Amino acid sequence: MLAVHLISFFFSKLQEDPTKKVDRFLYAMRLNDGQLTDISARFQAEMKKGLLRESNAAAAVKMLPTHVRSTPDGSENGRFLALDLGGSKFKVLQVKVREGRGLRKGQVEMEEKIYPVPVELLSGRGAELFDHVAESLKDFLQEKKISLDQKHPLAFTFSFPCELPSLHQGFLLSWSKNYRVRGFQGKDVVHALRQAIYRTGGVDVEVLAMVNDTVATMMTCGFDDQYCEVGLIIGTGTNACYMEEMRHVDLVEGDEGRMCVNTEWGAFGDDGALKDFITEFDEDVDAASVNPGKQIFEKMVSGLYLGELVRLVVVKMAKLGKLFDGCVSEALRTKGKITTAHVAAMEEYKTGLKNTREILMGLGLSPSPDDCIAVQHVSTIVSFRSSNLVAAGLVAILNRIKKSRGVRGLRITIGVDGTVYKTHPQYPKRLHKVVRRLLPECNVRFVLSESGSSKGAALVAAVAQRLASRKRQVDQRLSPFRLSEEHLQLVKARMRVGLDAGLKATGPSAVKMLPSFVYHTPDGTEHGKYLALDLGGTNFRALLVKFKNGRQHNSRLYHKIYTIPLEIMQGTGEELFDYLAHCVGDFLDYMGMKNVRLPTGFTFSFPCEQSAIDTGKLVSWTKGFKATDCEGHDVVNMLREAIKRRNDYDLDIVSIVNDTVGTMMSCAYEDPECEVALIAGTGSNVCYMEELRNIKKVKQSTHKTEDVNTDGGEEKGTEKTTNHTADISRMCVNTEWGGLGDDGSLDDIITSYDTAVDQNSINPGKQRFEKLTSGMYLGETVRHVLLDLTREGLLFRGNVTETLKTPDIFETKYLSQIESDRLALLQVRSILQKLGLDSTCDDGIIVKEVCGAISQRAARLCGAGMAAVVDKIRENRGLDRLTVTAGVDGALYKLHPHFSQVLKETTRVLAPQCNVTFLPSEEGSGKGAALITAVAKKRQL
Repeated sequence: MLAVHLISFFFSKLQEDPTKKVDRFLYAMRLNDGQLTDISARFQAEMKKGLLRESNAAAAVKMLPTHVRSTPDGSENGRFLALDLGGSKFKVLQVKVREGRGLRKGQVEMEEKIYPVPVELLSGRGAELFDHVAESLKDFLQEKKISLDQKHPLAFTFSFPCELPSLHQGFLLSWSKNYRVRGFQGKDVVHALRQAIYRTGGVDVEVLAMVNDTVATMMTCGFDDQYCEVGLIIGTGTNACYMEEMRHVDLVEGDEGRMCVNTEWGAFGDDGALKDFITEFDEDVDAASVNPGKQIFEKMVSGLYLGELVRLVVVKMAKLGKLFDGCVSEALRTKGKITTAHVAAMEEYKTGLKNTREILMGLGLSPSPDDCIAVQHVSTIVSFRSSNLVAAGLVAILNRIKKSRGVRGLRITIGVDGTVYKTHPQYPKRLHKVVRRLLPECNVRFVLSESGSSKGAALVAAVAQRLASRKRQVDQRLSPFRLSEEHLQLVKARMRVGLDAGLKATGPSAVKMLPSFVYHTPDGTEHGKYLALDLGGTNFRALLVKFKNGRQHNSRLYHKIYTIPLEIMQGTGEELFDYLAHCVGDFLDYMGMKNVRLPTGFTFSFPCEQSAIDTGKLVSWTKGFKATDCEGHDVVNMLREAIKRRNDYDLDIVSIVNDTVGTMMSCAYEDPECEVALIAGTGSNVCYMEELRNIKKVKQSTHKTEDVNTDGGEEKGTEKTTNHTADISRMCVNTEWGGLGDDGSLDDIITSYDTAVDQNSINPGKQRFEKLTSGMYLGETVRHVLLDLTREGLLFRGNVTETLKTPDIFETKYLSQIESDRLALLQVRSILQKLGLDSTCDDGIIVKEVCGAISQRAARLCGAGMAAVVDKIRENRGLDRLTVTAGVDGALYKLHPHFSQVLKETTRVLAPQCNVTFLPSEEGSGKGAALITAVAKKRQL
């Protein structure tokens, strides 16, 4: 019975599947999805370390910026020379990128010639190597009869690790691929190339770009597929690159757009990050290499090492008696006898086992069928591990792209080149399958680079040329918005002339300088309950403000907002004011104060001529209001009549104020030095405390007084132009500065885009300064610029959409959103997409630049105007230096990310003798109206 069992066991061993034997032997190389996810997470951590300035020096994965900021969009054109140096052969090419010709737009044609690199140059001096490159280039030009008299744009593929400070500058970090050129490490490769071309003579080139072969592969595939944003090399060596958000590339200044980063991922694991996945065979390969301890990941996956890994496994199995009956031939013991080409041949679908047998017999072995199956399976496991590790690296890159762009899914193409990918029969399919399994939410496409890296280098140059040309054209369009300090000084001077002219009693003035009859700012002792009404747009606000007695700068505010229907805005004046009276009645009911006659301030944010603090004749409606029988009428009286018609409550309307004046009063309650206010929102305006003696247009009674005169001296019996008490020496003036330029004084800075905005407005030729500075118009100005750039083919691929042709579609709020420092360009593109504008990353950069130019001009113009106002106050008071606070309100100032800072800096530069503090109004002009009422009641004005 025992003999039967032994025989059965013997035959079962004979019939054992040879692949199982290999699986057990190489279990450490068979990686499951959990392990691959772990490796992917480790690589992501290494990527982050390499991108950060403070940790880059210690990072194994260097994440080298390439300064390639854009993939091709199909509009590139021109002729380029290309040099490709990265192995034993050197190539010179002419690449023609033609737009709109041939069978396909953007067709690319190439002529090339290969020049062998003499072996002695691989370990010679750098100058000798580059002289050979330059002489080969000259020979190519002469052979192809390419003119030597003109300057040729040139791209250089240099497939060795380099640090690139710019697109046309690269310092060699280390040689590889059998190159050991002396005295060249750390030198600028492009500079060496230029010097060699100069020594050779007779050739004139402009080196536009130097790129790694991985980057060039991405660009080659990107020319045919706009979603290609990752490049992958799986050949003798391995590497990957991808388009990273600029804000994450610490080693390069700027945060706009994207830049291709060359990961140099072959060094992943050099710091021990892969130590628990490294087998004894990997250790043996590394120890026998020319760079022990370096390029660990590359030694696990690339074609230079796969054959050697298979050989080492087969030798070990044979020594253990698991193959060839323990026989190890001399050839099998020899390094390099099994190549990656052998590995690919052994895994051929139909002929793999036959090829395996022939390869093993060529090594002096006599393999059995099971030996052939086992060795083939060793090759499969080694190459499968390679594709798995590459997949883990790609998954890390794709996850980083997803996270950086804030998206859950991703449609992306990976451009691939390299002999392993191209010649191994199973490798691509395995790689694709694992990537898609680990990232099911991503639509990942792999595209093989058919034309190699030379075409890609030329395309990098073509893109660089296109972007440089487009930037010049965009800068030319935007240059009129970029005002010099001299221009701003002129605007300040013209604003000053407008202020002085508007104060006079006679003569027309573009700057109206309307008296407000507000003589005092709050002193903090105001107390009591006051009603404030605020009409300035499509909403009407009723407020109850309580100032607490004996407690400075302390108030409580209650309010309710009412929407004004369009039919009321554009109906009759009586209907409008009846509606306002109804809203007030509702609010008083809400507050339980309908039987109390409250002192009331009325903020009315439309141009009014005032003859007293409680009277104001409407000059003209704005902001979409068209109520009839109002212009030229006293709006305070119209409100009183509407309240009287209701006959269920009464108000003591003490004041009517502009929103700018209300803002100044609100801020002055917090800061007694506040004597100026700016509105920078839908509209643009300023008010300030002017010396009463300068306001010639105020109609006042004259009488004799012995009080102190407004000049500060004592004159008995002097005739004074005031009917108020002696401490009245100033009055707040509402400048209505938006009218500056209505007389042509700003024609030299007004652009054609501003003219288009003005002509399409409801008041052509009016409010020219406001149309340059206010939120109501900035978005429309941006739209006109974008429309022009698109028609010129500089934006949105020249596609002029109906959206882009729609007036007022580009609201000013989009400027604030787009210019935010925290907003990624993907979000900019999302905003544009909502507007029906299909944009590229480059389009997003240009749109952001346009928005920035127009909003910055607005802020600088406001700063110039503010400088004129505060300098006038300083001169009025005979001061060498003025310290003053300016209250500010408006969405443009409060919400735009840069407006306030540009405004402050411009004011500081143009009014150096004035210390201006800008104080945002927390509770707006409604509270200011209540304060004006409180001050007026207290002083019995």
